[in-house]
Amino acid sequence: MLNWDHIFATRSSRMRASEIRELLKLLERPDIISFAGGIPDPKLFPDEAFKTAYSDIFSSDQVGAALQYSVSEGYKPLREWLKGEMEKLGIPCSVDNIFITSGSQQALDYLGKLFLSPKDTALVGWPTYLGALQAFNAYEPNYDQLTLNGNRTPESYKVAAENLGGAVKFAYLSADFSNPTGETVDLNQRKRLLKLADEMDIAIIEDAAYQSLRYDGEAIPPILALEIAEKGSIEDTRTIYSGSFSKTLAPGLRVGFVVAAMPVIRKLVLMKQAADLHSSTINQMAITHVAERHFPEQVAKIKAAYSARRNAMLAALEKYMPAGTVWTKPEGGMFVWVTLPEGMDGADLLARSVETEKVAFVPGQAFFADRSNANTLRLSFSCANEEMIDEGIKRLGRLIGGALAAAA
Repeated sequence: MLNWDHIFATRSSRMRASEIRELLKLLERPDIISFAGGIPDPKLFPDEAFKTAYSDIFSSDQVGAALQYSVSEGYKPLREWLKGEMEKLGIPCSVDNIFITSGSQQALDYLGKLFLSPKDTALVGWPTYLGALQAFNAYEPNYDQLTLNGNRTPESYKVAAENLGGAVKFAYLSADFSNPTGETVDLNQRKRLLKLADEMDIAIIEDAAYQSLRYDGEAIPPILALEIAEKGSIEDTRTIYSGSFSKTLAPGLRVGFVVAAMPVIRKLVLMKQAADLHSSTINQMAITHVAERHFPEQVAKIKAAYSARRNAMLAALEKYMPAGTVWTKPEGGMFVWVTLPEGMDGADLLARSVETEKVAFVPGQAFFADRSNANTLRLSFSCANEEMIDEGIKRLGRLIGGALAAAA
C-alpha cells in the first residue's frame, strides 16, 4: 500500500479525530443515555417554519437567486437582520462589518489561517473548545494558558512565545457558558482581557455560540460591545465576534457569522473566495425567513426546555455524586463540567460506563491543549429529558462511587 506520510504537509500531523464526533455515534444506540454530544435537541427545531421558508423561496421569483452563485460576503438581507441583532447587544456596526460563514467552525478555521504562522502562540482557556483546537492545529501553533484572574503579565506571555520561536497572535475564548465548562467570564475579566490585548497588540476571538442561551443571572455585554463603548467605533477594535445559528435555529444548515473591523472582514472574504466561494445561498435565505419571523419565540422555547434539563442535571449531581466530585453550575448553555477525585481517568471511566452503565459523556482531557487533567469530564444536558438525566446521573454516580471504593 502506498505510504502517503512523506507526501502530506507537516501540518497534517497536527490533525486529530474529534473525540466528540466519534462519540456521537453512540447516539444511534437506543440503550445508551448520552450526555456526550453538545448538540441541540432535534425535537426543538422549528421544522414547520423552515418548511414554510423553503416553500416560499421555491414558489417565488427568488428561486433563481437561491440556486445561483452569490457574493462571498453573504446574503445581504441576513446581514441586515444581524446588524439589528448586534445593535441590541451593544455592537453598532454596518452590514459590511458582518461576514457569513459555513458554520462558526469555518470562522475558526479562517481565523486560525489568518493569524497563525507556524510556532506562533494562541492563548486559550485550560480547558477550551475542542473544535477550536482542531481548527487552529492545522496552522502549527503553540498554546499558552489564558489566565484572567491570575498573575500572568503581558511580558510573560510574550517571552514564552518568543522562546518557542514565534509571537502571541490572539486570545480565544467563549465568554458566555463556554464549551466545555459552562462557565461565564465576568465583567471585570472581560475588561482585563481587553487591557491585556491592547498591551500585547493581539486580536481577541470571541466565540459567542451560546450567547442566546442564558437561563438566569444578569446578562454581561459581549467583549466586542465593551470595546466599542471604550473606543467609539468597531473600526478601532481588535475583538472579532463569531456567532452561529446552530444552537438556536438549525445546525444542519451550517450558517455562522463574523462581526469585526473591515481590515479583518476583507481578509476573510478573500479566504472564502479561495475556499468555497460562498456559503449556501438558499440556506442563508431560509435562515433569514425564519429569523425574521420566529427568532424570539424559538429562543424562548429552547431556553425553557434546556433550563429545565440543566436544573435536573444539577439536582441529580447533588443527589448521586460521591464526595470529592465537584462540578460547575452554569447560568446557560448546554454543559456541566465535572472534576473527579485525583487519580481517576475520564477515558477509562467512559469505557466502563458505556459497557456497564450504558451512559456516555466526553472525557475532559480532550479539551486541554496539553492533554492534561485526565480526571475531568463534560456532560451535556441538551438532548436528554429530565427522567433520562436523573437515571443517567444515578448510574454514573454509582460507577464513580464504586471506582473510588475499589481504589480505597
